[in-house]
Amino acid sequence: MPEGRSQIDPKLLEILVCPLTKSTLEYDRERQELISRAARLAYPIRDGIPIMLPEEARKLDEAELAKR
Repeated sequence: MPEGRSQIDPKLLEILVCPLTKSTLEYDRERQELISRAARLAYPIRDGIPIMLPEEARKLDEAELAKR
């Protein structure tokens, strides 16, 4: 695993949902983000901790949504 990247607990992924839409999230291991397609947001994971604040999330554009 690359330095600075930590593994997120799979059990945590099962219970986390998007705080805005309550929809399930997809784990992007490469970018260390949790993706909410419904909200079109990517929540960052820092030091193995998901940051589930909409104001911290990155907006996804059409191209990013299409390639997932």
